[in-house]
Amino acid sequence: MDDITDMGAAGIRITTLAERPELAARLWDMKDSWPEFAQHDSLAWLLYPRMVAEFPEYVLIATDGDVVVARGFSVPFAQHAPGRDGVLPAQGWDRILMWAFSDLRRGVEADTVSAIEISVATDRQGEGLSGRMLAAMRETARARGFAEVVAPVRPSGKPAEPDTSIHAYAYRTREDGLPYDPWLRVHVRAGAVIDSVAPLSMTITGSLAQWREWTGLPFDTAGPVRVPGALSPVHCEPEQGFAVYVEPNVWVRHALGSAA
Repeated sequence: MDDITDMGAAGIRITTLAERPELAARLWDMKDSWPEFAQHDSLAWLLYPRMVAEFPEYVLIATDGDVVVARGFSVPFAQHAPGRDGVLPAQGWDRILMWAFSDLRRGVEADTVSAIEISVATDRQGEGLSGRMLAAMRETARARGFAEVVAPVRPSGKPAEPDTSIHAYAYRTREDGLPYDPWLRVHVRAGAVIDSVAPLSMTITGSLAQWREWTGLPFDTAGPVRVPGALSPVHCEPEQGFAVYVEPNVWVRHALGSAA
């Protein structure tokens, strides 16, 4: 069940970490496009190692020979548990991680898989690897008997428009009817539908000194600060000595066919 090997073009191999546990220490070998400040999300620091240890069958890694070229993380959770009722949370990425590990601890049976991350090495972007990783993530969930994959998508074009409302951006389309955003477009082409906006998907806090270190910006003026790579402005409070970033994402749903 864990063997979803995809050799594909150029000999790239995509497998689960459960199948190749020796690659666990190499998941972060590649240089990715996440901005520096995103490396300081508290939940990520806490739960990424646990995803590797406790959900290896939902962790994907792509290699080209001995080189890691992409990685993907996903988690199973109970979307239809009492109190959740199939509604995807406004807290997006953060809440799904908490639900997944809470369900695991309490023995609650998962009914859905949520994507957490798909990242491609910066020198291998533009080769279609993100779409292949998404397809592998869908197949992994389908093969394990799940009927749906959801994803709190981080729109790749949104950092160019930090002041645009995520509600307006999420539903913007091109003339052909596909989403304006490139990463949302990959999901829709793969069969997803846009479900809703997660306005509070990730929250990163830090002292002004930390934000200056992460961004190289002065952070000395109260109010919104536009930070490269951020989907929305960071709110700065100089008199209080801190700044807060609240990242919006876009929920999409992938319905899956039954396993062969």
